Amino acid sequence: MALSGTLKDFGISDIFQLIGQQQKTGVLHLTEKDEEVHVAFKDGNIVRAECATRKRKELLGDMLVRAGLVSERQLQEALEDQKRTLKRLGDILVARGSVERSALREMAQLQTCETIYRLFNWKSGDYAFETAEVEYDPETVTPIRSESVLMEGFRRVDEWPLLRKRIPNLAMTFQRAKDLPERSARAKPDEVDAAFEAFDGGGGADQKDQAGSDSESIGANERRVYKLADPGRDVAWIVDRSRLGEFETCKSLVSLINGGFLSPLAAKARKKDTPSDTRGRRVVEFLVASTGKLAAAVVLLAAVGLVAVTAPISPLASTRADERPVADPSIERVASRSQMARIHLALSVFVLVRGESPQSLAELVAAGILTEGEVRYPWRDSYYYRKTGEISWVLLPPL
Repeated sequence: MALSGTLKDFGISDIFQLIGQQQKTGVLHLTEKDEEVHVAFKDGNIVRAECATRKRKELLGDMLVRAGLVSERQLQEALEDQKRTLKRLGDILVARGSVERSALREMAQLQTCETIYRLFNWKSGDYAFETAEVEYDPETVTPIRSESVLMEGFRRVDEWPLLRKRIPNLAMTFQRAKDLPERSARAKPDEVDAAFEAFDGGGGADQKDQAGSDSESIGANERRVYKLADPGRDVAWIVDRSRLGEFETCKSLVSLINGGFLSPLAAKARKKDTPSDTRGRRVVEFLVASTGKLAAAVVLLAAVGLVAVTAPISPLASTRADERPVADPSIERVASRSQMARIHLALSVFVLVRGESPQSLAELVAAGILTEGEVRYPWRDSYYYRKTGEISWVLLPPL
């Protein structure tokens, strides 16, 4: 079947419906500006959705880490195995005992669904369907019917604007206002547990527990999200740990807010950030977003002083790289010793979070732990750095 054109003439829903009705097998290629998505169909059912321009946070391995299913170290070790064996990352993690097959299946399904449902927001672009054999792992992937995707996609398009009004950003936090009602005796425990573990794009919105004289309806998704909504936990963290996806998590949060079970916490007014304030906050955000090892990181930073990582040594640190900020060699040596201690500390923080030392000092700058000037001052050139092991390195001043 030759099928190609622009999304302005033939929309996403029309394409999915046609492929599903004709039970075609092949790959649908979709492009919009700098985005490129490939959706694989088997007998009209979706078995895979890949984004060629996928960000790191959308990769399966990173999703598993943020969901708390595997550690950063386990992921890195599995990635090293993948380079040597060329096996699928999920198979390696399961074989190592790092993650259960059921959890891997759930996360793979979530990754596919999140990629697909974003397509319904595309207003323009090109498409082309290529008939070809499609292989997939039935132990990891559950085929999704095109009709189910269409109904869920339309529902999300309709409801997202309303959810965004109540959950305007992923930095919101909450406090529990009252306890959830007890589960109805009619709901069997195994049915509830199944609803917690299953993810088919529609979630558990249709499975409701009726309790109390006021007929409050709380489903499995709401119960899961309620347990995660501890004070200080923002929406982004809850989305990752709930393993429900952004839409279903936000929908559950709104339901809990409307029912009076959760109360949004107002953001505190903050004075205008200084450059060191901004870098300090970025270090904390980096620690939280990377692995959740905030407690250990706070102990380290408290012991050595956060300012030791984030505060500039001197106004000269912002001097242009092609200028020599310090003329006296003795002053250079003294300043360099202080700067190298700062860089060693930043490297230790990086290792604590990522489980390995960076490939270059540029990664410390990208993470917001140090500035470009702080890996050069007081020299024209950067310090000599080489990774010598998983958590070891060599750091020397430039010649």
